[in-house]
Amino acid sequence: MENVINNLDNIITLIKTVSESSLTSFHYEEGGNSLSMEIRREASAPVGDPAGDKAAVRTEGREEDTAASDYILSPMVGTFYASRSEGGEPLVSQGDSVKAGQAVGIVEAMKLMNEIEAAFDGVVEEILVENGQMIEYGQPLMKIRRG
Repeated sequence: MENVINNLDNIITLIKTVSESSLTSFHYEEGGNSLSMEIRREASAPVGDPAGDKAAVRTEGREEDTAASDYILSPMVGTFYASRSEGGEPLVSQGDSVKAGQAVGIVEAMKLMNEIEAAFDGVVEEILVENGQMIEYGQPLMKIRRG
């Protein structure tokens, strides 16, 4: 069992490393097992964002914005969930105040649930994805007004 856990830890580390690199595809084989990854990135998606799981991108200069806004980005490819359990209350809704480190959503990747946390304090201006939606690495999930 310990060997399986070590292998799983190694696989997770490998996936994170590849996801944070500039690679767009990766294939690994060992002992009859294989792992393939294809990462589709939009041209504006950050590669290897140093903020890690608390990724956010600053946007400024839009005339309609009265205050600068930031976006919480997906740190991985997976399925977005708004709550911790099926049918549960969403972690955040439009208009809610959030604090740095507060869970704002869940991304399921390879049967693992990963909490997405706000990297800064602010107010949720807009939730850009639907519950159960497939999301990409670097995809904006929420628009947050700092404050």
